[in-house]
Amino acid sequence: MNPMSGAPNQVQPEPLREVFELPIRVQPADIDQLGHVNNVTYLRWVQDVAVAHWQAAAPPAEQARLLWVVVRHEIDYKHPAYLRDDILARTWVGTASRWRFERHTEILRAADRRLLARARTVWCPIDRQTGRLTEVSPEVRARFSRAGPCGATPGKA
Repeated sequence: MNPMSGAPNQVQPEPLREVFELPIRVQPADIDQLGHVNNVTYLRWVQDVAVAHWQAAAPPAEQARLLWVVVRHEIDYKHPAYLRDDILARTWVGTASRWRFERHTEILRAADRRLLARARTVWCPIDRQTGRLTEVSPEVRARFSRAGPCGATPGKA
């Protein structure tokens, strides 16, 4: 809790940054032996909301040309989710370097907007034809990143 406001601590996207949201319903297969959503499921949701955002916002020609691969996930699990919970996955883009694009995700319980997990993922663009790292168009860079280095050592991609 934020002691100043009494509200839960949450990382907020920068003002005017697009936040993409994906509703999710917890399914029986998501539940582990402890009776709550398995940690791996949260990670799948992080990927699902990123892919859904890409498919909703990227130009069709770029979707046909590019694939994205994860090179790093950082995830903090805050509270459990349970069977039949409605979940809201929220994502927004972060900084980028030449090859690495940062994305932030929050997993919330829809009913009370309680933060269940927070993640930072770094993605690399791959050319669909060659399977190699590739440059992105200025339009993709503008749409899927904000200014600043992305978890890279200065001078490195």
